[in-house]
Amino acid sequence: MLRIDGRRNDEIRNIKITRNFTKYAQGSVLIEVGNTKVICTAFVDESVPPFIKGTGEGWISAEYSMLPSATATRKRRDVNNGKVDGRSQEIQRLIGRAVRSVVNLSLLGERTIWIDCDVIQADGGTRTASITGAFVAIADALFTLVKNGEIKSMPMNSMMSAVSVGIVNGEVLLDICYDEDSNAEVDTNVVMNNKGEFIELQGTGEERPFTKDEFSKIIEYAEKGNRELMRIQRDILGEVADSIIGCEYEREAVIATGNTHKLKEIRDMVADLNFDIKSLKDVGLDGIEIIENGKTFEHNAFIKARTIARKTGKIAIGDDSGIEVDALNKRPGVYSARYAGENATDEENRAKMFEELKGIPFEERTARFVCAIAVVFPDGKEMLSRGKVEGKIALEERGENGFGYDCMFIPEGYEHTFGELSSEIKNGLSHRGRSLEEMKLKLKDILEERMI
Repeated sequence: MLRIDGRRNDEIRNIKITRNFTKYAQGSVLIEVGNTKVICTAFVDESVPPFIKGTGEGWISAEYSMLPSATATRKRRDVNNGKVDGRSQEIQRLIGRAVRSVVNLSLLGERTIWIDCDVIQADGGTRTASITGAFVAIADALFTLVKNGEIKSMPMNSMMSAVSVGIVNGEVLLDICYDEDSNAEVDTNVVMNNKGEFIELQGTGEERPFTKDEFSKIIEYAEKGNRELMRIQRDILGEVADSIIGCEYEREAVIATGNTHKLKEIRDMVADLNFDIKSLKDVGLDGIEIIENGKTFEHNAFIKARTIARKTGKIAIGDDSGIEVDALNKRPGVYSARYAGENATDEENRAKMFEELKGIPFEERTARFVCAIAVVFPDGKEMLSRGKVEGKIALEERGENGFGYDCMFIPEGYEHTFGELSSEIKNGLSHRGRSLEEMKLKLKDILEERMI
């Protein structure tokens, strides 16, 4: 169905946001949504309402008005009526609630930010345009306070926008203009943040009730419209948006290893994230030497990841793994690969462990394989995941499947060593697999919280 202005049912109107539109307010925009135009300003007042005074917190208050000539029929000014009309009062309360939902008032200090939204031309969706524009204005105002050293950090925790969805002639329509609004059977306004959470839902059956299926379609369109609006906000705000939700990362990383098995394992793990894992050779660092002098698996993993992140400017992944034996005070730990000496073989390492455990009964030979994976991002953010599998050290070597200490480690719940178990069972128990699974979940969350 083509609409009055030629749009598809799920298409928002053309959006234009002009920052720094007025001179004196710390944040100001002109937002144009189709033919609707609203001036939104954020003005910082170094005082707070009486009910906030002495708490150390700030406040945000909003006022909304429509110029007399904003509509085809002149609207009488509220000042001539002696009070704000009911519709304007409801809208300005909505704007205030919406903006406060994404600002940590305790970080604002005892100051008030006044949001003023003045409609200079109305063609439907003035309240949603006001909320979307007000977010940009207050983001600019707060960023100014941070730059001037008046507050320590950006007190916003997410992006935020609003869009209308209506049902007209039985059709669900996104971002309705006035002609559609005036004929709507159902009218809704949906305020959301970039995490996909709802801040406010306003829905009214103007001409009739609406069904659950219709409501699901309304929500689907509202999510789509708000994502598009927040992408526009992000592009407009640039570094200000980055200070709120962080910079958007490229979907690629470099793994700090020359081990092709590890490379394939990680590539397979993150394949469904549309994430490209590059080797050191891919980025011209295949000959790099990284000194792993950390005291823990975690420290060594970070040493690798931080080095590669600095060298490439990309997301970097580093890992370290080994075995801890409780009867040996958790040795060999980070020295697992060189337990019997710097260039020791697997056989020499195992022989040394058996010698040191001589006389220790099986019940006291508890141990675990541990893997730590560190991820370091270009902006300095860091992430750590850890996987382990508990077990015991056998009294003798058994099995030829695997390498390192596999033939002497009996995982918890089994009677056979890793060297005797099939690759399928071993991989299902793997400390590396568990650590990779945790890494994947954390990486997914970090990527998605910065995307819109």
